[in-house]
Amino acid sequence: MSTAVETGVRPWGAGRLTPYPTVTHRPYASVTLDPDTQLGVYTDRSGTVIEMGKHGTSKGTETSTNTNSDSAPDQGHDQDSEQD
Repeated sequence: MSTAVETGVRPWGAGRLTPYPTVTHRPYASVTLDPDTQLGVYTDRSGTVIEMGKHGTSKGTETSTNTNSDSAPDQGHDQDSEQD
């Protein structure tokens, strides 16, 4: 079995390659997990804890329904979500 290098054939994925995007420097140097709160603690390069902003929470519910119990049941469901 020969490889692409041996046969001179360009690998199929090589045409899809593009340069890496511009590097973005983040305001933090590391993230650790606080064992009491189970939240990430962000620190800068000097070791100072920095605030990364607030994030919303979301909650979803799903309700199952049966519409015909005396023969083949017809099942469905409803979904609902809340986000703040």
